[in-house]
Amino acid sequence: MAYKYKDRYLKVGKAWQDDDGFKHPYNWQSSWSSDDLTKWGVVVEDDVDTSYDDRFYWAKGIERKLADVNVVDDDGKAVIDPTTGKQMVQLGLKSIWIENTKLRANDRLSGSDWYVTRKAEADTAIPSDISTYRTGVRTASKTIEDKINGCADLDAFKALFVVPMDSDNKPTGNAPIYDFPDEV
Repeated sequence: MAYKYKDRYLKVGKAWQDDDGFKHPYNWQSSWSSDDLTKWGVVVEDDVDTSYDDRFYWAKGIERKLADVNVVDDDGKAVIDPTTGKQMVQLGLKSIWIENTKLRANDRLSGSDWYVTRKAEADTAIPSDISTYRTGVRTASKTIEDKINGCADLDAFKALFVVPMDSDNKPTGNAPIYDFPDEV
């Protein structure tokens, strides 16, 4: 709750003085009734909702872009990266989550990489369940990347994070953005 006297907000737990010079005690909020608040001209306001999902927004109501954006200054001139000498690029959600998907796929594959190394070095067969799992991870990664690239707007992109539910509101699988096969 926010407490307002005329055009200024009052801090709970802090004494304050009204326009007539009357000094109100620090415990005004906890000791006053709603009638007292009204009598002294204090209005109670609901807190402003400033929450947002930082996966999709920079701040409340400020959407992140799906596509990469070239960075420009206030005059519209390209901002040059001093390290590369090229124009800076603000990565969009698609680029960020495709990279995230590749990292997750790599993480899943890395535990069984030694089978591939052993096959290359000693010609020892890779167990079929491992081979099937690795193919599944690569396929899932490609499918997720295709779904990300297929998003035309933020609502479509946000839908990739929705977990499918049955009629009893129980999950029936993974959100499309996280739909990798179970590890073996």
